Amino acid sequence: MEERRVAIIGAGISGLLACKYTLEKGFIPIVFEASNAIGGVWTQTIESTRLQSLKSTFEFTDFPWPRSVRGSFPHSTDVLMYVEEYAKYFGLMEYIQLNSNVIGINYVGVCDEEMDSWEFWSGNGKPFGSKGKWQILVQREDFTTQEYEVEFLILCIGRYSGLANMPEFPVGEGPDVFAGKVIHSMEYSAMDNESARKLIKGKRIAVIGSQKSAVDVAAECANTNGPEIPCTLVQRTIPWGTPNGRFWWGINLGFLYGSRFSELLVHKPGENVIYSVLASLLSPVRWGFSKFVESYLTWNLPLKKYNMVPKQSFLQDMSSCKAILLPDDFYGKVEERSIILKKTQCFNFCKEGLILDGEVDEPIKVDLVIFATGYKGQEKLKNMFSSKSFQNYIMGSPNSVVPLYRHIIHPRIPNLAIIGYSGSITNLHTSEMRCQWLAHFLDQTFKLPSIKEMEKEIQKWEDYMKTYAGKEYKRACIAALHIWYNDQLCKDIGCNNRRKKSFYDEWFQPYLQSDYVRLSPNN
Repeated sequence: MEERRVAIIGAGISGLLACKYTLEKGFIPIVFEASNAIGGVWTQTIESTRLQSLKSTFEFTDFPWPRSVRGSFPHSTDVLMYVEEYAKYFGLMEYIQLNSNVIGINYVGVCDEEMDSWEFWSGNGKPFGSKGKWQILVQREDFTTQEYEVEFLILCIGRYSGLANMPEFPVGEGPDVFAGKVIHSMEYSAMDNESARKLIKGKRIAVIGSQKSAVDVAAECANTNGPEIPCTLVQRTIPWGTPNGRFWWGINLGFLYGSRFSELLVHKPGENVIYSVLASLLSPVRWGFSKFVESYLTWNLPLKKYNMVPKQSFLQDMSSCKAILLPDDFYGKVEERSIILKKTQCFNFCKEGLILDGEVDEPIKVDLVIFATGYKGQEKLKNMFSSKSFQNYIMGSPNSVVPLYRHIIHPRIPNLAIIGYSGSITNLHTSEMRCQWLAHFLDQTFKLPSIKEMEKEIQKWEDYMKTYAGKEYKRACIAALHIWYNDQLCKDIGCNNRRKKSFYDEWFQPYLQSDYVRLSPNN
């Protein structure tokens, strides 16, 4: 009888879901978590962090939010509590080894030449049965190491933690010439609330970045220091940001970008002729949806006044997962001069602070610079592998995304799945869908197509991203096509992908987690 040992790296939301669904299929997974707690990014957030998506869209299919948590966008402490209670309720903690940092993974038992000759993933298109195994080297809190061996490995390490993305500067123009302090938002988020307040209290601060962490850190600095010591937010590309996800007449993003009808408006990977013709004919409606949101935000927020109207369409930001939820009263803080917005194409350091666009006579004088410039998720993923071949597979070409079939399986890396790398409107929902799909695959409900067929499918998704996400296509996002994506997962499993009870609901109501409870063949 073949061995079917499974290991999971990471105990964030994706890791917990992978643990829960593999347990349901009879596997006994072992979960390695580098930190001393479960919850992933939710264990290290700044004091003001709230959920970016509506609570109703960020919910486990079989574990509702407690009634005590009110409001549409719960605070990070409530989110972490919810995740912890989920793990306790389903008895996941006994399978998790905390303070267990995986410092290397290596696939052994099959040489590169044999793998190159395979027509199917892992040699047979199945999760088990090949000669290869994964060796996992784990370092404990006391720096001792232990090696494990499993037949299948699931990476749930995320892409928004671990390896900070810090810009590089020419000699004499970087942080080394600055008299103040420079940190990354990752360091700031790791501080306890009191230490973070002490760090920013009474200091002139510049925050560098355009995404959610940048505006959140800037808002927190503004709350602490007020207009007397304003925080400068320096941005290069301005994203579309919504105050609360709702627009005129109570219409929300779910109706504009979360229904099956809304997905008729865009060309989809692998679509047939009918869908292609419909997407072309309905392109004016697609344009209208995007302009509706852009017009509302430009009318409702002082974007023109502060030269903060994004150049790209709202659809492009949705397609690249760059649209953000603004902190409470963000532009109120801008109006009272607690936050000063600066748009620049280039900047460098000087002794006093920052020089924007070469304006050496008008430096921004600051004491602290916080880079909220994201993470090197692809490099972090690459560094997990000991094999140079696997590292190269992960990095792909300079003009490609991480090539994952169904955004889960790399066609050239056997007996391994990656959960939680590509983004969506709500990552919890997408991770749960992927974990259900993966659990059925591990249980051999279905097998994978050939490597060449998988690579063709990956190319179709990459072409879609390049069409609608523009220069941000490498962010690997399915937000504007999450129903089409879920349809593919359902068809693989063998269940009905049309989950609503009426024609109107099927085409015009948003799809939620509750529509995908306990997927199984013929369900």
